[in-house]
Amino acid sequence: MNICIIGTGYVGLCTGVGLASRGHKVFCVDIDSGKVDKINRGQAPIYEDGLEEMLQKVLEDDKIKATTDLKEAISETDICFISVPTPSMQDGSIELKYIKRVAEDVGSVLKNLDKYYVVVVKSTIVPGTTEDAVKPLIEQASGKSAGNGFGICMNPEFLREGYALKDFLNPDRIIIGQDDSKAGDVVNQVYSGFQAPIMRTNIKTAEMIKYTANSLLATKISFSNEIGNVCKKLGIDVYDVMKGVGMDNRISEKFLGAGCGFGGSCFPKDVAALAARAEKLGVNPMLLRQVLETNRNQKSVLVEQLKTSIDDLQGKKIAVLGLAFNPNTDDIRESPAIEIISRLKEIGANVIAYDPKASENMRAIFPDINYADNVKDALKEADACLIITAWDEFKNLSDDDFGLMRGNVIIEGRKVLKYENVKSFQGICW
Repeated sequence: MNICIIGTGYVGLCTGVGLASRGHKVFCVDIDSGKVDKINRGQAPIYEDGLEEMLQKVLEDDKIKATTDLKEAISETDICFISVPTPSMQDGSIELKYIKRVAEDVGSVLKNLDKYYVVVVKSTIVPGTTEDAVKPLIEQASGKSAGNGFGICMNPEFLREGYALKDFLNPDRIIIGQDDSKAGDVVNQVYSGFQAPIMRTNIKTAEMIKYTANSLLATKISFSNEIGNVCKKLGIDVYDVMKGVGMDNRISEKFLGAGCGFGGSCFPKDVAALAARAEKLGVNPMLLRQVLETNRNQKSVLVEQLKTSIDDLQGKKIAVLGLAFNPNTDDIRESPAIEIISRLKEIGANVIAYDPKASENMRAIFPDINYADNVKDALKEADACLIITAWDEFKNLSDDDFGLMRGNVIIEGRKVLKYENVKSFQGICW
């Protein structure tokens, strides 16, 4: 099929490259001409494991093209996926200006398009948004009605940043929320070669499935962190506890890894948005609010632990290893490292940070801290080391590496280090 992807962020570009690798002809649309030029040269504007290599392959096969021309992309395709940002506003609800603008732009193109066309929302939006906001704007701009002149569907993404391309190509399930079966059939055809169960439902239910899944996963993480904080007081390794708990097939071991809290573009935003939506409906989302509060508090635990190890942090050199919220990505949105570095700066510590991919993104937030080019430079003469992100590069650090430090305080926010390689370190929850 010929497919248009609107938005070339983490979801949009991985979706486009993934579909191109399955033989579809893909047009990626973005208003940023710089990103478009990069993509057409085979340079991914974001870092995701394996993305750039696969982008270069599908470009060689003439299966993907990036453009700023929405009219051209829609005219050459049968279906478009809208993958633009829906960031959080101050009250936790989502900002819809980007997706509304795209809906109007798509409708304007459809007005003069003499064929049936399917519009699929892939951006994460609260239940009711596709039908109450996106569809009416397309209808108004196009002069056509959904179900006749065009079809509309909702197809939520379930991608882990750092593993997004792998997750797209090997999904656990595919959810198609359809306004009518004809539109749903077209989306179903896009995924015909995927080995995953497909659930077809109404649009509002599809939107809710996305929020519910992310909120439940975030709840598991916050629950694990609270248990981990108790385990720390008792001298118990919470990872051993959760290993035993996760052996119960009703629970599973996934997302039970305690640490310094969750971040990224999905969990914090989606839990907050669902809680805000619940409140507008007159429902008190106590559990969702507590999940967010537990996560906020967890980001401070690492610094408090450091303060018990070093009485006066004023002027002390603190190495922060890992800035991205997850390994294998350069995304720093809601990364625990942001709160941790902010706290360290407040108490007068000198921060030197290192991340294999995310340093430049973090530099935009903290231009006044030091950034190392490698782990050894970060550790040299440091009074303490905090490990925030579970990059593979950190897993093999040993006493020889930490011997470069002036001090001997090593605190893990993720369980990364190997006991046989490092004699003395602390875990945030173990």
